[in-house]
Amino acid sequence: MNIEVSFPGGVAVDATFHGHTVHTDQPPPLGEDSAASPFDLFLASIATCAGFYALRFCQQRNIPIEGLGVTMKSEKNPESKRIETAQIELRLPQAFPEKYRSAILLAVDQCTVKKHIMEPPKFEIDLV
Repeated sequence: MNIEVSFPGGVAVDATFHGHTVHTDQPPPLGEDSAASPFDLFLASIATCAGFYALRFCQQRNIPIEGLGVTMKSEKNPESKRIETAQIELRLPQAFPEKYRSAILLAVDQCTVKKHIMEPPKFEIDLV
């Protein structure tokens, strides 16, 4: 996968891939807060990935999704300013079958984004 990065102005940075463009910006005082920051998108990718796995679990079993939801809360270490804990809360539909409770947790745990954090790729930076 190739991602092309461009700079539309200020400190905004865009990423274009597969015909989509993702716009990012920084909060003031550096940016105009016209879009989510790259780090916020990183966190959102974890939460939406978990949501995708929960959604597909229900869809594949014809479980109604009304009431299905995901909330991700993160806690930063005040000294290092890094995320120390990411807690994913999964809200199940009211009619969710009891027999699938542990199985949906296993499904959500398969999130591809989370797996890449747990086993990170090698990063290389080249000058061209």
